[in-house]
Amino acid sequence: MERQWAKLTDTLIETALTEDLGSGDITTNATIASSLESTAYIFSKDSGVMAGIDVSMKVFHKVDNSLKTRVLLKDGEKFSNGQKIAEITGSVASIFKAERTALNFLGRITGIATLTAKYVDKVQGCHAKILDTRKTMPTMRHLDKYAVRTGGGYNHRFGLYDRVLIKDNHIAVVGGIRIAVDRVLSHMKKCHKNTKIEVECNSYDEVLEAVYTPVDIIMLDNMDLSEIERTVKLINESNAENERTIRIEISGNINLDTVRAVAETGVDYISIGILTHSVKNSDFTLLFDEI
Repeated sequence: MERQWAKLTDTLIETALTEDLGSGDITTNATIASSLESTAYIFSKDSGVMAGIDVSMKVFHKVDNSLKTRVLLKDGEKFSNGQKIAEITGSVASIFKAERTALNFLGRITGIATLTAKYVDKVQGCHAKILDTRKTMPTMRHLDKYAVRTGGGYNHRFGLYDRVLIKDNHIAVVGGIRIAVDRVLSHMKKCHKNTKIEVECNSYDEVLEAVYTPVDIIMLDNMDLSEIERTVKLINESNAENERTIRIEISGNINLDTVRAVAETGVDYISIGILTHSVKNSDFTLLFDEI
């Protein structure tokens, strides 16, 4: 899988550079001598948790493999405003051509890691783990989810292929949670698959139905705090009565102001779409030595 993701990252970088460079950088080609060399530095313009520095360095190497890069801050490390992050030495023209694409990757990936770390910090001391969702940038899911892990969070399923998640639309179409779970079990038996089964519930009554099925995880979707507390109590009582453990996930309407109270209800997971679907990029700039 890592080899597949590395190949996908290379393709992403090539596509992004093609998008930006097109037939060539008109301004740089007109103003910068191809023989001119210098060293440029990437600086942070805010604070956060570094993620994606190696991806951004790959952009420079893709434009010009003779460029020399030095990373001054590793992924997962915290940085502050004005901190020097990396240096790039070689052709000034090549650095110009790679600059924006490299900073775009770095800004998004670091932004996700930084926001994730804020949520993780909010639930310190609680049992709950912070999860991402599939609300990622198309073709960049592996990088978005890497950023979440770098920020201290955990990955939910990567796609439709690696876990069963019976959502409200599945339930509505087939006619109930029990029917949907039975169909999943039958399908897995035929296909010789063995994966966790998760079901989404929007009400106490749906949870009451779900606890009597062989599911592994119940997702409480868009419930307020009092509803969460009530349904967590129901699931825990069912677990004790049946000597099993159905894990509890919370999703929907979670923010930095509410996540702590939700975690304190004793849930296992809190999945947060905003980590990846509308994240604010971290801000970086590239500056040259005197030439």
